[in-house]
This record gives sequence, structure tokens and C-alpha cells, in this order.
Amino acid sequence: MLRVLTVGCLIFLSWAGGAAAQGAYPNRTINLVSPYPPGGAADLTARPLAPALERVLKQPVVVVNRSGAAGAVGTQFVATAPADGYTLMLTVFSISTIPEADRVAGRKPRFTRDQFVPVARINADPTMLIVHPSTPWRSVKALVADAKKRPNEVVFVSAGPFSVSHMAIEVFMQEAGVKLRHLPTTGGGPAMTALIGGHAFVTALSTGAVSPQAQAGKVRVLANSGVKRLAAFPDIPTLKELGYDSEVYLWTGMFVRKEVPADVVNALRAAVRQAVQDPEFVGASEKMHMPPDYLDAPEFKTWWDKDSERLAKAIRQIPPIEAK
Repeated sequence: MLRVLTVGCLIFLSWAGGAAAQGAYPNRTINLVSPYPPGGAADLTARPLAPALERVLKQPVVVVNRSGAAGAVGTQFVATAPADGYTLMLTVFSISTIPEADRVAGRKPRFTRDQFVPVARINADPTMLIVHPSTPWRSVKALVADAKKRPNEVVFVSAGPFSVSHMAIEVFMQEAGVKLRHLPTTGGGPAMTALIGGHAFVTALSTGAVSPQAQAGKVRVLANSGVKRLAAFPDIPTLKELGYDSEVYLWTGMFVRKEVPADVVNALRAAVRQAVQDPEFVGASEKMHMPPDYLDAPEFKTWWDKDSERLAKAIRQIPPIEAK
């Protein structure tokens, strides 16, 4: 009898220990999905963040690029992945713009914002409003005055429909009461090439993309789309300073499926909070001109809601033929 009880106790203890081990988070490899190809803002942030998270979580964190359809493919993948906290997503503001663009174009949204829970904002950088140096515009005021005289004649280039460069110019146009002609390309690099080559005369791109070209005299910087001047461009005003409520950011944030348990989300919040302070991550981010601008989940959710509504409002005002 005693032998039976002993064996039974050992089986129970073994089961309980296994269950506890199974329930501990994390206890295996975590996938950090970037819905974009290597080289974009999401991927460039994910690469140094993954090892910083590994040092906190004591488990491998692997960056997985699932690109396609301007971020929709990877985002859909995360929306249907197991809700266990082992599939994370690091993405940009397209998580807000893609669903609204689908609605405007009369399509069923491929995913919606309410399928995800925000974990943290990692960074948020304003775009730089730049023009070709051959143009006569040395201020935003001069650009606006000329564009009002020539509706739909001044060409602006973007990294693609509903990209941050597209939306930054759309918000600016709506605020300034001007209409520029859109030349979409396939990314930030092609957009910059088109501007430098004189195929377009205006765009809005990230600080990291603009800085070397501005230093080389290949572009002229007129303003930034944030709320404060940048250390790299202390003499360049913000659009808000000039009277335009054109606040647009290229930001990256971490998200998980909304069904992920709250205790797992909280563990991730704590881990990201530490990881963004990691000296190696901070150094890598600053080299890319994308310094950490961290917001924890509650603050990020409030900020994300406001940012999404601003972008959705701008998308709804884009003529239908351009929104498709």
C-alpha cells in the first residue's frame, strides 16, 4: 500500500512540476515578426531589439520577416498565430492605415486594429519635409504660396500609397489647403532617388534617410512633422510652429494578439521596458537616427488611438481614385 502511495505521489509531483514548467513564460524561442523586408524601419528596430530582449527574457528571440502587401501579410499572420505570447509583432503605423485604406477602397479590411493589444512603443520620429535644391522654395510659406497658384502641378514623391511619406504630405496638404500631384514609388530609397533625380520636387522622409542627403546639399529641408525641433536640425522649424497641425510620425511598436493572456502581456511589457534601456540597443538606434522614444502599453494605447484617428481622417479625404 505504501509503495502504491509513493508511486502515486511521485507521479503527481512529476505532473505538477511539468505543468508548472509548461506554464512558465517564456520557456522556449520567441518569434519577433516584422511584416516588412529587411532594411525598413520595423526591421532595423527589430534587429538590435531582439538580442536586448534575449538578455532580459533568457530565451532566444528570432526576427522573422513576413513581408508582402505593404505589411498586411505579416500582420494577418500574427493576427491568427497561437495566442501564447511566442509570436510578437514589431510594426509601423501601417497597422492603422491599411484597414482604413481598405474601407475607403470598398474592400473588407484584411485585419483590424482591435485584433491586437499594444505592448509598447519603441520609437517615434517625425518626417522631414524636403524639396529639390533647384526649387525656389526656401520656406514652407513659399512652397504653399506657389502650390496654391498651380494646383496639381507640383509633384511630390512617396514611398508608396499610404506609406509614412505619403500620409505626411497628405496631412500637410489638407492643413495647408494645397493640392500636389502624387508620384508613388516602391520604397523610401526609390522616393529619395526620384527627388534627387528631379522627377519630383517634394517629399517627406525619415531623419535617417534625409540627413546624409541634406549634408551633401542634394536636398533642402523645410520643416519636420513633429512637435519639437530636432537636435540634428536645430534651425529647421516644425510644421506646428508654422501653424499647420500636421503631426505625423514614423513609429515602431510591439503588438500581440488580443487573446494573449494578460500575465504574458505584462511580462513582455516589463521585458521591453528593460530592453529599450540596453546600451547596445540605444547605441544601435542612435546610429540609425531612430533613438528610443518608449511608451508603455497604457500610454501607447492612448497615443495610438489618437494617431490612428488623425491618419484615418486624412485617408478619408483622399480622392477615391487615389485611394485604390
